[in-house]
Amino acid sequence: MGKVKLKTNRSAKKRFKVTASGKIKRWRSGGSHYNTKKDPKRKRRLRTAGLVKENMLDHVRDLLKKA
Repeated sequence: MGKVKLKTNRSAKKRFKVTASGKIKRWRSGGSHYNTKKDPKRKRRLRTAGLVKENMLDHVRDLLKKA
């Protein structure tokens, strides 16, 4: 019987990207719709990417794991 392969969590794969230095990049939520009532400053901020915080790194890495 063959060894079972680990699968990457597909929703996490679409939301996160691993940078060349090994950090995990994320995009901000809430920028795709209902934008007419949002302040332009807030919409600009939502366009920028950020990094996953220290306390969530292990959890996100587990989701992105593959064999």
